[in-house]
Amino acid sequence: MSQLEFDRRLVERLERLYATRDVLRRRELVRASLGARAGDRILDVGCGPGFYVTELLEVVGRNGLVVGVDGSGDMLAVAAKRADGHDNVELHEADATALPVPDESFDRALSVQVLEYVGDVPAALAEMRRALRPGGRVLVWDVDWTTVSWHATDAELTRRVLAAWDKHLTHPSLPRTLAAKLRGSGFEQVEMNAHCFATMELIPDAYGGSLVPLLEQYVTEQGGMSRGEATAWAEEQRGLGERGEFFFTVTQFCFTATRPG
Repeated sequence: MSQLEFDRRLVERLERLYATRDVLRRRELVRASLGARAGDRILDVGCGPGFYVTELLEVVGRNGLVVGVDGSGDMLAVAAKRADGHDNVELHEADATALPVPDESFDRALSVQVLEYVGDVPAALAEMRRALRPGGRVLVWDVDWTTVSWHATDAELTRRVLAAWDKHLTHPSLPRTLAAKLRGSGFEQVEMNAHCFATMELIPDAYGGSLVPLLEQYVTEQGGMSRGEATAWAEEQRGLGERGEFFFTVTQFCFTATRPG
């Protein structure tokens, strides 16, 4: 398995992805489901470049606190720059299964498209439960990549590209088992909402359109496909886009739960 390396080059690409229309929509959905309030202490597990950290700082106000944890120093450097000027934020480089925070110290915790990369999901969930106060709320958002429907002229080549892409994930279909894992980790009131991200335009602002260059790069460098194959796939997708024939859809899942009071 060759997971994505979250180095400076990928950080810059993801920075552009996180600013797209569909990812902005996702952040709105996450914030609404998290339900943060003024004065809350919030933990962001896998905070990446810090978009949620800085947005939630505006919600919790000066009496609240937002703590971001990520395994990539490059990601945290971007997050620190984004949160510059705030004195009620902390950033830590650590693994999701070993959070450097005290017990029962947060009102809410979130982890957005992170646990699908984590080997021991129950351990990560147990750590978030430990960090939450009794009655605290957790939000976990991940993608079931088997729900991808991607129109292609060469269906076999697209199948191989998607299979190569799946190599960067530890759990390509984590949402299928996430409710049970949350309950098994001691959470209650587990709820799930599914959100479809679909587009018929090959544009950078759409989730599917923004994935084309990312997949083209990954499957060549780490997914085991030749550059010629990856380029042929991407060129076919660009051709479909020019002819108005592009189509992409994937379902993403938002789970919420509470630590028993």
